[in-house]
Amino acid sequence: MTSTDTVSTLTSAAAALALPDQPGALFAALEQATYRAIGHRLFTVMRHDAAAGRNRRAHSSDPAAYPVSGYKPVNWDHPWTRRVLVEGTPWIGAGPADIAWAYPDHEKIAAMGLTTAMNLPVRWAGRTLGTVNLLRTATPFTEADATIGTVFASLAVPALLAIDAA
Repeated sequence: MTSTDTVSTLTSAAAALALPDQPGALFAALEQATYRAIGHRLFTVMRHDAAAGRNRRAHSSDPAAYPVSGYKPVNWDHPWTRRVLVEGTPWIGAGPADIAWAYPDHEKIAAMGLTTAMNLPVRWAGRTLGTVNLLRTATPFTEADATIGTVFASLAVPALLAIDAA
């Protein structure tokens, strides 16, 4: 994708901020935009609640396999948690061993044929509000993908804040 295409894709995703039916409209636009700019087979957005020590799925491109519901406890001792949720640094899992290291449901992910992942923290005012997560087959994500993905993920800030206000 050229830089002109990336700007166009970002512009269309940002335009979704003005649409009614939030946060769904924005999450759907981010799903499509990240697909065009980076590529993925599974796209999810998690809302992080540090005070309660839990995460909740707020959007899923595959609601049958990964529904929007329930809470997952945060394992504060895991290095992934420190990196992504505490420090706010993207994480790239480059193969099945990385997926198994980071995801308790790695067997389900493997059964879906997904072998690489990227978790992008959504940050606001020095804290992590949640993550935008992309998974796909074969081709690992790159640092360049994480750089542009972080820009896309930042567009989720108002949507994740709105979840709290609802």
